[in-house]
Amino acid sequence: MASISQTNPVRLFVCHVFEETDDYLRVFEYLESSHNFYYLNCSDPTQRLQNEAAMKEELRRQIGLAETVIILSTAFTRQRDWINWELNCAKGLNKPVIVMETFGVKEKLPVQLEALADEIVGWDERLLCDAIRRTARHEDTKRWDTIEFKLD
Repeated sequence: MASISQTNPVRLFVCHVFEETDDYLRVFEYLESSHNFYYLNCSDPTQRLQNEAAMKEELRRQIGLAETVIILSTAFTRQRDWINWELNCAKGLNKPVIVMETFGVKEKLPVQLEALADEIVGWDERLLCDAIRRTARHEDTKRWDTIEFKLD
């Protein structure tokens, strides 16, 4: 599969229940801050649909367009049934799932999130982008950190 580039961005679905939460928006802030990382957002929480069947059909369509699905653990605690549905839809469509831990708090993830996650990441731009590269395009993300120090 081709690597992520400006002409070939990775297609992402970030979980939502037709509302833009702080964590939903924060994911895109992290992705925007990453150097040379190109993505296409397949999720659209702004649509106003009339009933549950229409909501499910639209979510299925959005998830189907994505290469990787990002599930927010905070959304799971607020909207368990809907996020469970999105998670199972993603798995049914053979989409890899990245679960993001709770922002700013280190707490145990619900068992079903851990069980169905292909990767679990904290709120770190680099870890998130690397997880997306691995799950969506199977790109090797081995990086070397440079640590500078002085000897006195």
